[in-house]
Amino acid sequence: MQQKLLIRHKAALAIRQYMDELGFLEIETPVIANSTPEGARDFLIPSRLNPGKFYALPQSPQQFKQLLMMSGVDRYFQIVRCYRDEDLRADRQLEFTQIDIEMSFAEQEDILEITEGLMQRVFAVAGYDVQPPFPRMTYTQAFERYGCDKPDTRFGMELTNVSDIVGEGEFRVFNSVLARGGEVRGLVAPGCATFSRKQLDDLTAFVAIYKAKGLAWMKVTDHGIESPIAKFFSESTLNLLRERMGAETGDLMLFVADQSKIVSDALSQLRLILGEQLGLIDHKQLNFLWIVDFPLFQWNEDENRFDSEHHPFTAPNAEDILLLDEDPGKVRSQSYDLVLNGNEIFSGSVRIHQWDIQQKVFEILKLKPEDIQARFGYFLEALQYGTPPHAGIAAGFDRIVMLMTGDDNIREVIAFPKTQKGTCLVTGAPSEVTEEQLKELFIRVIGSP
Repeated sequence: MQQKLLIRHKAALAIRQYMDELGFLEIETPVIANSTPEGARDFLIPSRLNPGKFYALPQSPQQFKQLLMMSGVDRYFQIVRCYRDEDLRADRQLEFTQIDIEMSFAEQEDILEITEGLMQRVFAVAGYDVQPPFPRMTYTQAFERYGCDKPDTRFGMELTNVSDIVGEGEFRVFNSVLARGGEVRGLVAPGCATFSRKQLDDLTAFVAIYKAKGLAWMKVTDHGIESPIAKFFSESTLNLLRERMGAETGDLMLFVADQSKIVSDALSQLRLILGEQLGLIDHKQLNFLWIVDFPLFQWNEDENRFDSEHHPFTAPNAEDILLLDEDPGKVRSQSYDLVLNGNEIFSGSVRIHQWDIQQKVFEILKLKPEDIQARFGYFLEALQYGTPPHAGIAAGFDRIVMLMTGDDNIREVIAFPKTQKGTCLVTGAPSEVTEEQLKELFIRVIGSP
């Protein structure tokens, strides 16, 4: 732990030295602020001086750093604590540290170049020789090839869409999915034609976790294709399947048929678990990858409205501006994520700097006018005074240090981390407070939900 804390210290020092060399100012922003729709649940703080009103701990300094750009600060950065009240996992804590960067008069290429240089400098602390530029892939390509927007490219086993081929067969399960607008995709597990029925059943149970209703399989043997469903396809169709997927003798072809999201979720996770089981991943390798051209919005089925794919201040692609009125779901954004070995470590975008476009985005998100004014009135007003084009990016510092040290949980590189249930083993937080403290805040605890 002492060594990990030392690496974390040196990494933070390298960040500050690099950003200072490029003319960035480190500026602290408020920790108690207003509640904003950043995508996760806010931590709320009751105000004693303003009964019934609440501050929120920042999920990121997003609004503040954009206001700094509007106010004439040319280049800003900050190593900042952020807070999200969400379920914990290996790469997530309730409070975390973010590398926050923003630039005026910047385009996407400027941000990507600076970020690549930063990663070269930071990973050198742990003895890695990182060489920019990093490869790029569009959001659409990532989902087509890997089923997710943060692919681990240290190994192959890419996904293949075979909907057109299997549609020629007579397998009712595939045909009914295709008739409902779904798809059939698959991957090849090299050398796995020897898998037992139990192993195949275990894989089927695994994809069921991601809502897949089944997992079809075909073994490529010296005698041809062996599978319970092979009889539903002609020999020429089976050969086309094998050719499209690049399967060799001794390989196992696996298929999921469902709606696109379920297929992507199930196969992307299946790919990862097989990559580990088959020893295909070189854990000493660093594969950086930019994902670009994200959609601006994602459809929220539960609430029957659009949500922001990243956040509501992300600029739409200039070529797609007219689609804001015509078809918001097809609008691409000027956003970008940096992925390392299947982990998203940076996320950023070119920001909206025209107040009318910002207001249009709020309307598409179905934010009520009174809510827009209450939450972002000051922000929209600032945009009307002439805002320079600006862009930025932010990274999970804890996650980067975790990858530098070869750990698989960010708790290993954080001093005094919270447990999976959000508690502190040292101090006992969260804890009960006195009635007097609650009275001062005009709060009464009414019991467990």
